[in-house]
Amino acid sequence: MKRFFLTIIFALGVVLMRAQQEPQVIDRVVAVVGQNVILQSDIEAQYIQMRLQGGIKGSASSIRCEILEDLMFQKLMLNQAEMDSITVTDEQVNSEVDRLVRYFISQLGSQENLEKYYKKTLPEIKEELFRMRKDQMLVEQVQQTMMTNVEVTPAEVRKCYYDIPHDSIPMVNSKYEIAHLVKKPAITLDQKLEVKDRLYKMRKRILDGERFSTLALLYSEDPGSAKKGGELGFHGRGEFAPEFEAAAFNLRDGEISEVIETEFGFHIIQMIERRGEFVNVRHILLTVKVSPEALQKAYDELDSIAQLIHNDSITFDEAVRQFSDEKDRISGGILVNPNTGSTLFDASELDQQVSFTVNRMQVGELSDPVPMKTTENKDAYRLLYLKRKTAPHKANLNDDYTIIREWAMQQKREEVINKWIANKSQKAYIRVIDEFKECDFMFDWKFAE
Repeated sequence: MKRFFLTIIFALGVVLMRAQQEPQVIDRVVAVVGQNVILQSDIEAQYIQMRLQGGIKGSASSIRCEILEDLMFQKLMLNQAEMDSITVTDEQVNSEVDRLVRYFISQLGSQENLEKYYKKTLPEIKEELFRMRKDQMLVEQVQQTMMTNVEVTPAEVRKCYYDIPHDSIPMVNSKYEIAHLVKKPAITLDQKLEVKDRLYKMRKRILDGERFSTLALLYSEDPGSAKKGGELGFHGRGEFAPEFEAAAFNLRDGEISEVIETEFGFHIIQMIERRGEFVNVRHILLTVKVSPEALQKAYDELDSIAQLIHNDSITFDEAVRQFSDEKDRISGGILVNPNTGSTLFDASELDQQVSFTVNRMQVGELSDPVPMKTTENKDAYRLLYLKRKTAPHKANLNDDYTIIREWAMQQKREEVINKWIANKSQKAYIRVIDEFKECDFMFDWKFAE
């Protein structure tokens, strides 16, 4: 079943690979699944993608058979999407296509390089990406629907673990559980007003005829968009900071907002285009710089708090709730791993400064104040407290239940999809050309003559 999930991964690279296929394939229909066709070029493109990624194991013919079966799985799900009236909007797909194009351009250096790589114009590239990304998004929604009620019980987690041969139980790296106490340097009203004034002057320059994109390139402090003239690409509601969203969605084409404040700093926004509930805007971001004096004050405050903890005048948890400037103070400052949702981190998952610090600490030890970047990308200091550290070990139910539960969930998801495909493959109209009927498929497909 693993091959099916690989199909989704490879799908986005198919178009890129078509530009490098040599010799060119004379296209033909290889298979029909319901109302969907599979082309020879689709198979060849994925074959080249796998070859370039070093994913080839087995003969060329057997790999092509695997790819074909993966594509048949995908087409079954597209048929299901149609039956269940699952749809994605053109705005959603176009937003994704724009994001992909920006990524490809960043990798290749320029739009011109991208067009040379594809041997197509940008509109042609977008058209082909649109079709492929739309199919992928539909398949993802079908899978999500199938997985809605999939859960595992503690008994299933234990069974998953005990079913692993003892000598095959994976090793788990050292894990860290860390809490922090954050002090953010104070920013004065005068500092804010100075930044707002600079933006108002830029806004006037734009209204007087200067290009918004030029000023964004020269002055914006958003590293992701500045080099693109401040352009953010298409985004929907809920994807921006609330203040930014409110301003952006109230603009008309070409209109420029007043200066607005978000947690990231101050912005002016220009509407480029609106498509339904999606907007493409430019912005210029200026942040309020923390003064060296304010930063030193934050350091000194943390140092004083650390002394109180060392002297047992206050516990670390009490200090977090009383003094921390971060929202997680309510939970005692415990860091949560965004990848797993647990409070445990591999060293590789930690910020470099944090990893360097806690690797030299003992459990229960408090660090000196260490520099950090807040979620708003501002300089601050924090104390780190090492609550727990595990040694490298074979996975076990006591220490690694969350990890093993995820193994069990993945296993159950695969079982659900396996069962679904086995059922659907017997009922759907499926036709394959003779050349591929001799493939050693995973499933016992019932082919129409």
